[in-house]
Amino acid sequence: MTALIRSRLTDWTTLVPLIAILILAASWGRELPAAVIVVVAALLAGAVLAAVHHAEVVAHKVGEPFGSLLLAVAVTVIEVALIVTLMISGGDKTQSLARDTVFAAVMITCNGILGLSLLIGALRRRVAVFNPEGTGGALATVATLATLSLVVPAFTIGRPGPQFSPAQLTFAAVASLALYGLFVLVQAGRHRDYFLSVTQEGSILAVDADHDGHADPPSARTALASLVLLLVALVAVVGNAKLVSPTIEAGVSAANLPQAFVGVIIALLVLLPETLAAARAARRDRVQISLNLALGSAMASIGLTIPAIALASIWLEGPLVLGLGGTQLTLLALTVVTGVLTVVPGRATVLQGGVHLVLLAAFVFLAASP
Repeated sequence: MTALIRSRLTDWTTLVPLIAILILAASWGRELPAAVIVVVAALLAGAVLAAVHHAEVVAHKVGEPFGSLLLAVAVTVIEVALIVTLMISGGDKTQSLARDTVFAAVMITCNGILGLSLLIGALRRRVAVFNPEGTGGALATVATLATLSLVVPAFTIGRPGPQFSPAQLTFAAVASLALYGLFVLVQAGRHRDYFLSVTQEGSILAVDADHDGHADPPSARTALASLVLLLVALVAVVGNAKLVSPTIEAGVSAANLPQAFVGVIIALLVLLPETLAAARAARRDRVQISLNLALGSAMASIGLTIPAIALASIWLEGPLVLGLGGTQLTLLALTVVTGVLTVVPGRATVLQGGVHLVLLAAFVFLAASP
C-alpha cells in the first residue's frame, strides 16, 4: 500500500496539477517576467493533459455516455471561467469575447474534433461507423442552440447592434439550459443505447467485445482520487490561463490579428482535452465516443456558457454582443448542412472527415484574416 501511494504521488499526472496550483498561488496578482510566463505556459499544457487523463479514468469508472458528458462539462467550466475573467478585466474590447469563444468552440468541435475522429476511424477501418440516431439528435440540438444564441441576436431590432434585450437574453439563457438538460436526460436515460459504440454491422458494441486489452474499470478509490485531481487540474488550467492571457492578447495585437482571434485561442486551449480524448477513442475504434465528445462539447459550450454569461452580465459593464457577422453565419450554416449529410447515413469515409477539417481551416483562416 505504501509503495502504491508513493507511486501515485510521483506520477506526473498528480505532480503537474499540484505544482501548477502552487505556481498559481505564488504568481497571482503579480507582474511576471518572460521566463516565468514560459514556465506557467508549460505547466498549463501539462495540467490540460493531466485533466484528460483523470477525466478518462473517471469516465472509465462511470461508463458511457456519462464519461463523455463529464469531460464536456469539465471543459465548459474552464471556458466559462476564462471568458468571465477576461471580460471583467478587458473592458470594452471584450464585449464580443463570449460570442467569439462560443462560436469558435462550435466550429472546432463540429468540424475539427468531429472531422479528426471520422478521419482516424475511416483510416483504421476504411469506414467509420456510428449511431445516427444519437449523433443526429445531438447535432440537431447543437444547431438549435447555436441559432437561438448566436444567430437570432444578429436580427433582433429591440437593441442597437447584434445583441439581445435583457428579456431576450433571459429567454435564450433559460431555453439553452432547458434544452441542454433535456438532452442530458435523453442521453443518460431512456435512449442511452443511442450513444454507445457500434460494430461495423451497426449493433451495439459490448464492453471489451473487440478484445482490445482495455484495463478493467478502476477501483472506487482510484476514481475518487482522479476526480479530485481532475478538479485541481481544472483550477490550475483556469488560473494559469488567466496569468498568460495578457501575453496572449499582446501577441495577438503584435501579430496584427483581430481581437476576435483571442476567442479562437481560448477555444483551442480549452478544447485540447476533448481533442486528445476523442482522437484516442477513435484510434480504439470507438468513433461514437469521439462524436459524443465533439457534439457534447459544442452543446455544453452553448447550453452552459450562455446562461452563465447572461448571469454574469448583471455585474459586467457594457453591452453583451452575441450576434454573428455575415461570414460567421455562412460558416455556421455550411457546418450544419455538412454535418447533417455526414451524420444521416451512420457511416463516413475519409472524405467526410476531410471536408470537416477543411471547414475548420477556413474558419481559422477567416478569423485571422477577415
